[in-house]
Amino acid sequence: MSGTINKVLLIGHLGDEVKMHYFDGGNCIGRFPLATNETYINKTTNEKITSTEWHNLVVRNKAAEICEKYLSKGDKIYVEGRIKSRQWQAEDGSTKYTTEIQVTEFTFLNVKKDTDGNRPAAGSPNPNFDAQNPPVNDLPF
Repeated sequence: MSGTINKVLLIGHLGDEVKMHYFDGGNCIGRFPLATNETYINKTTNEKITSTEWHNLVVRNKAAEICEKYLSKGDKIYVEGRIKSRQWQAEDGSTKYTTEIQVTEFTFLNVKKDTDGNRPAAGSPNPNFDAQNPPVNDLPF
């Protein structure tokens, strides 16, 4: 294979509410942590061990607004995206680094939030929402 690929597939639970950031020109991003768990049995102690990995997710524009509206801490979601590392200067002058998942597609697997009595059906408001090419209507469902 001559090319490269940067693709991430995750199923996990939101560790916090979606935090929105708005910019001049009407664009926005939403950020939230996603927890994935691995469970195994320790062969020497026969103890069940659960290990949690945290992922920093970033969604943009309409996708971010949909996530903010319908997702709450603890909800389960499937995401596809790519890994992006970045650095910045902190207020104290130190250089900070982070690795994020830039979400390109997502599916709500369960949601708890009920907004205006219009709770999406179990599963997803749109089973294959493409964050890069959102629908032209206001909501994807």
